[in-house]
Amino acid sequence: MNTINTRSFSQKWHSYRKNPASLIMFLAVCIAAFLTVAVLFFLVGYILVKGIPNISLELFQWHYNSVNVSLMPALINTILMLLLSLLLAVPVGIFSAIYLVEYAKHSNKLVGIVRITAETLAGIPSIVYGLFGYLCFVILLQWGVSLLAGAFTLAIMILPLIMRTTEEALKSVPDSFREGSFGLGAGRLRTVFKIVLPSAVPGILAGIILGIGRILGESAALIYTAGSVAQVPTSILDSTRTLSVHMYVLASEGLYINQTYATAVVLLVIVVCINALSGYIARKIGKGN
Repeated sequence: MNTINTRSFSQKWHSYRKNPASLIMFLAVCIAAFLTVAVLFFLVGYILVKGIPNISLELFQWHYNSVNVSLMPALINTILMLLLSLLLAVPVGIFSAIYLVEYAKHSNKLVGIVRITAETLAGIPSIVYGLFGYLCFVILLQWGVSLLAGAFTLAIMILPLIMRTTEEALKSVPDSFREGSFGLGAGRLRTVFKIVLPSAVPGILAGIILGIGRILGESAALIYTAGSVAQVPTSILDSTRTLSVHMYVLASEGLYINQTYATAVVLLVIVVCINALSGYIARKIGKGN
């Protein structure tokens, strides 16, 4: 084994000597990968070091006040906002991708328009979505600054992401799967839902995970549409405050910086748990197929 590794290293070194540009690119890639991992560990470590010592039971009191600065209402609001936004965006994004990949003709001009529109929407800053949600949902539809207005705004934000990732996941499914299903007499609808979609679940979940991350970290759009009331809403038309908005408000006040770091730790743990759960589900479904 050592002889094989030595020979492989010798061959690579000889190749790099003949072509120094390859060595430069290899070193550049290694350095970029190292810097990316280093920045990630630095950010996570900094948040943990600053936040963990400041986590206390007072932060998890049911009602928020200026003494305990509880994050519990914001945590519940975040979960409600997440579920409602995904409920609105995921079905529309998946069914749109199914139409584009499985039903629409490749020469259809509508397909090109939809894809360009989705790519354009994915690059729009979140503050623009917030202003749109404020004008459309808060003012025009008279929903007020509410949970519903914030959820619709976030659903529009993550819709292009879910649609594009689902589309790429469906395209990655081999055509032989479809042809085999058609050959056994299955229709297109049955083929899509019984053969294609289960095979594309890992890619679809990856898009949903990215959408969840954007929902959990969004604050600019929600300030205009959902508000910053630190209470659990009694209806979908009540104003709410998510964890990201809670962090922004505490940091802007300048009086609760330690509690802000503690809230960041809780948000980080939630993101990690959701990613781990989604990965576990994707692996289970993949093994089942």
